[in-house]
Amino acid sequence: MSVQESTFHGFVNPVDPSPAELRSWAYQPDSVPLTSMPPDWDLLVSGDRLVLTLFDLATDPACPARRFALHCLYIYAADGIRTNFRAHPKRRFRKLVEQAERDGDELMRTWAHNSRVLLARPDLFVYRDWCEGGLVRGNHRLA
Repeated sequence: MSVQESTFHGFVNPVDPSPAELRSWAYQPDSVPLTSMPPDWDLLVSGDRLVLTLFDLATDPACPARRFALHCLYIYAADGIRTNFRAHPKRRFRKLVEQAERDGDELMRTWAHNSRVLLARPDLFVYRDWCEGGLVRGNHRLA
């Protein structure tokens, strides 16, 4: 039985979910609605510990929480770039961007493009776009 087929019963600690819990929730997001999660849950889960899980979820067109995972990748990228990679390893970020460019669909290639643009021009950071989902909702490429 895969994680996607199992029943999700909630997080042991929603402030610090395990990769398996996040993955299980992502395929049954209505089981624990985002509105019931701690404030700024998206910011809490957008760190190094879960970024590979978030990346996998964001690359899966069949994942019901794909847009949430993509939103978290935008937060991760902005956080790394704006802290000059004190918050997240630059090497991991670059590998994710390269993988998205190489293997991703249009949504993931747009994330990679926008991340590279922000890396080259950190002054283009707009909190609403990067941390409140604007770039995910609009799905547009930065110039």
